[in-house]
Amino acid sequence: MLVQRTIKLALSLTLASPPSMLISRTASAMSTMKAVQFETGSGPENMSVGDVARPTLRTGEILIRVHSSAINRADTLQRKGLYPPPKGDSDILGLEAAGEIVEVQESCGRNWNIGDRVMALLAGGGNAEYVAVDACHVMPIPKSITMLEAGGLPEVWLTAYQLLYLVGKLQANDSVLIHAGASGVGTAAIQLVKEAGATAYITAGSSPKIKFAKSLGAAEGFNYKEGDWAEKLMEVTKGNGVNMVLDCIGGSYWQQNAAVLSMDGRWVLYGLMGGATVEGPFLRQLLSKRISVLSSALRARDKQYKARLIESFEKHILPKFDSMRFKPVVESSFSLKDIAKAHTLMESNGNIGKILIRVYSRDGIEEL
Repeated sequence: MLVQRTIKLALSLTLASPPSMLISRTASAMSTMKAVQFETGSGPENMSVGDVARPTLRTGEILIRVHSSAINRADTLQRKGLYPPPKGDSDILGLEAAGEIVEVQESCGRNWNIGDRVMALLAGGGNAEYVAVDACHVMPIPKSITMLEAGGLPEVWLTAYQLLYLVGKLQANDSVLIHAGASGVGTAAIQLVKEAGATAYITAGSSPKIKFAKSLGAAEGFNYKEGDWAEKLMEVTKGNGVNMVLDCIGGSYWQQNAAVLSMDGRWVLYGLMGGATVEGPFLRQLLSKRISVLSSALRARDKQYKARLIESFEKHILPKFDSMRFKPVVESSFSLKDIAKAHTLMESNGNIGKILIRVYSRDGIEEL
């Protein structure tokens, strides 16, 4: 049955494809695909697109023809040699993708079919023509979201949802400080905090970023380039501080984080953009306020954890995109061949929201 389904898809693609596409999709070419390549430890200028082996499916996986993907901070770190993929996973960049299913192996109890429009959380492999993914790590694309937008939704929204609810135990009436509030995770977190009936504050590096964050629902924003943001936050909160800090900065912010957290506050750490070392009376500050330090990195979580997370997200959050209570935030999109430009933009810290990668469109126009 699987062979028949795959053959039918191949025939439908052949009939729908323009002549130029038929030439590039001969039988011999089906074993390879285009994917982003890079030199570990190098800059964006050494990135390119080349031929690699097309993934073969393992038990419980599906194969997606990628229409769109995105870049995340983790991709730039992997390129630099600072964040390798988990053992056994693809070393191709890309932690999320959207597209259509072209092959189905044994499923996980979900009735995925060839041709379904889906988006997926990945441990790697999204910046390519095809990606193999555990069938339990796939979600349907909401009707209100375009295929392009969907390519940048899973990683940041699942990260923000996990950090706030599963790790930080977000409650109504909480107050939450979100660092990098204009980033992909930050813009998702603001919307989730607001929807929960809590109050969001953010830090960012420019007035336009702060203005945009407030348009999403942040109560106030603080420019970290303009003086002591912690002092300003304490003024705004009338000395109460916040119940939770969502922290992707780490070392360089520890004193300010400790200062703004209230008694029994939760410090949720998920990045180290400001360094991994801490100097000073860190433990004394934690003890004096009974602060809980919690941490999580989604990429390295096991498959079962990710499946449960996605199941919860799909039940409680995903329907709210179609009711327009949530929306993806996109800075810009680049063709796969312009991946170097996308990485350069990410490393400039100039983006508000996601940087998307266009791979393929169903009208027959290859983005490669």
